[in-house]
Amino acid sequence: MQQEGRLLSSADQPPRLSIVIPVLNEATGIEASLTPLQALRDQRIAIPVEIIVVDGGSSDASAHIAKPLADRVLSSPAGRALQMNLGAQHATAPALLFLHADTHLPKNAVEQITQALNGHAWGRFDIELAGRSGWLPVVSWMMNQRSRLTGIATGDQGMFMRASTFKAAGGFPEQPLMEDIELSKRLKRVSRPACLQAKVVSSGRRWDEVGAWKTIRLMWRLRYRYWRGVSATQLAKEYRDAR
Repeated sequence: MQQEGRLLSSADQPPRLSIVIPVLNEATGIEASLTPLQALRDQRIAIPVEIIVVDGGSSDASAHIAKPLADRVLSSPAGRALQMNLGAQHATAPALLFLHADTHLPKNAVEQITQALNGHAWGRFDIELAGRSGWLPVVSWMMNQRSRLTGIATGDQGMFMRASTFKAAGGFPEQPLMEDIELSKRLKRVSRPACLQAKVVSSGRRWDEVGAWKTIRLMWRLRYRYWRGVSATQLAKEYRDAR
């Protein structure tokens, strides 16, 4: 495992929020994703943040590009759940935000998270999918409404929570798919999520590449089969085959 860090001076304060970003072969976009977060790393601001990038064995320059733009760059076996759990283990803040590498935060996101966690144990943002397909606004609306009705969040909505709550829930289950849904179920036993109306902007490349309605049908079929008890390992194979 490789780790990069920073030193705090006597005038600095420790981070209040740890942003954990799992990465796998994201060299083309990781700099654009991390650059807007740099102002949040200043320990002199009211709510300082640390950025932890967890690389899952990229074959490109993802880790190298991320090093100057993160407080820690960790190496992990591939697997989003494994990577996020490792990042959480090295986090030092009392609150965690799990952010996909192709997702961008809205303005004042840290302040909104801090306020939300005063009354909730966990939460997520609404999402806006960005891409070529004209159906992406509809898909985004459907995702947000479904999440609001069910209390289930997906990883691309920017899930955040108290670190103590994450630990008590056992972290993300180390399964190859639906780890965000399973963690949501565990967290719902503690409280309903804070559903923030501010939107993270996430890449709609999956919908653009495969097709919007084909992707919708695939994801709903996989979720239904998961609800019926099909293993995440089997569903992950079906997901890879379909793509």
